[in-house]
Amino acid sequence: MALTITGLSKTYPNGVKALKNLSLTVGNCMFGLLGPNGAGKSTLMRTIATLQDPDAGEIHLDEIDVLKDKTAVRKLLGYLPQEFGVYPKISAVSMLQHLAVMKGITNKTERNQMVDALLNQTNLWSARKKALGTYSGGMKQRFGIAQALLADPKLIIVDEPTAGLDPAERNRFLNLLSSIGSDVTVILSTHIVEDVRELCPRMAIIANGQLLLEGAPAEALEALKGKIWSKVVATDDELRALEANFTLISTHLAAGLHEVRIYAESSPGEGFLPVASSLEDVYFLNLARHAQN
Repeated sequence: MALTITGLSKTYPNGVKALKNLSLTVGNCMFGLLGPNGAGKSTLMRTIATLQDPDAGEIHLDEIDVLKDKTAVRKLLGYLPQEFGVYPKISAVSMLQHLAVMKGITNKTERNQMVDALLNQTNLWSARKKALGTYSGGMKQRFGIAQALLADPKLIIVDEPTAGLDPAERNRFLNLLSSIGSDVTVILSTHIVEDVRELCPRMAIIANGQLLLEGAPAEALEALKGKIWSKVVATDDELRALEANFTLISTHLAAGLHEVRIYAESSPGEGFLPVASSLEDVYFLNLARHAQN
């Protein structure tokens, strides 16, 4: 299914402009939505998920008008918000059974088969009878994706799903997302660049409610080929001089010294070495350009 977002704007009562005339097309794939905290990602996700209305704009899921026919959208939607609560004393299997009924799966045999399959898919089968309040953060996230997958949704939204997970749980969760069928539209909203690099054939970057880039990660990387340069800087004065004269993408501490990455069409000068571009470079370069405007 194709999701088409046109001219979406949202300003909250406190004056924060969360979305500013944002337009975006999401095809039938795993789509990465990158942006820093406060970029408007969660506002966009909640709006697509029919949990709030924009001030202006349109959203269509194929022929469905998302803002006008919310019931039709919810029948096709699986949603894992950035923060979600669980009933701590209820087991995972009981909660999934309850949510399945709410999703309209009233046939007991069908419901049992679906719940059992999801518990196995999310590697929660052995803990299915344990109270959700005893689950670790990673287990709760896997339960979250299990409930999002109930009733075979065609549009799945996951908002910051790996934030706060340790490396092992993050890998488990990303493997789980990658196992979702190819006939489903999945929007992965995150500020973690590696999540998008590992999973998504298409992506967009937003900041301050505006679209900065949309396309394939491979194309964005190719556009920076031969234009990323690295150097270890010994003093803060040299670092400030580089910041003033070049497009500084990022800095990393290496043995107490600053290792800088710079965007330039040709060598910025002595000591700089050309390095392979990364999706982090794409991300930080677009944020840097946006901040300069």
